[in-house]
Amino acid sequence: MEQVIYILHLETSTKVCSVALSKNGEFVALKESMDEQYAHGEKLMGYIQDTLDQGGIKVTDLHAISVASGPGSYTGLRIGVSTAKGICYGLNIPLIAVDSLTSMAIIAREKYPSAKLLPLIDARRMEVYSALFSEHNYLIKPISADVIEASSYQEFEPFVAFGDGAEKLVSIWGHRQLTWDLELHPSAKGQIALAFEKYQQSLFENLAYFEPYYLKDFVTTIPKK
Repeated sequence: MEQVIYILHLETSTKVCSVALSKNGEFVALKESMDEQYAHGEKLMGYIQDTLDQGGIKVTDLHAISVASGPGSYTGLRIGVSTAKGICYGLNIPLIAVDSLTSMAIIAREKYPSAKLLPLIDARRMEVYSALFSEHNYLIKPISADVIEASSYQEFEPFVAFGDGAEKLVSIWGHRQLTWDLELHPSAKGQIALAFEKYQQSLFENLAYFEPYYLKDFVTTIPKK
């Protein structure tokens, strides 16, 4: 009889507080909301319980926890990772990390199956965390922290720009041949497939030493002539 693997997925790297449950790599349940005040600390444990209740299981039925590893909000990442670690320690189950931008791209790929994807996470002022994925899901611009200018990433056009970091770029990139999707947002659902794959390959994090990927250093992108 095939073993049933339940994984709980936590996404707290942005304004979205999101918890999902999967069974053998398939979506089961979700609880999420977006809050400008980053009230993840107040919501996360309740969302976890609500998600488990939706799935009809107890926390002791879990086989692993996956968590957004960043980049993103310093406070949000700390809350998500510390909560994930606490559950893993208590249940003696593994921790799986999924970077926030890849998770966003997985969600967007369902809507844009043959486009280049640029997930953008707001990092204040004209700064963003970003990565760019090809039509075939190859990473063609690695994860980086950038100060955005009018010509940033122009060499990769056309692409779909999305995420909370995209909202503030419409004014300076509005003349360019881009597809904008300001409705797409981070969700723990985006971790499901990759987390299950990592579980099957035993690609787990060291609970004692794992830290979120804060990516604090910003560099100015060089405009193309």
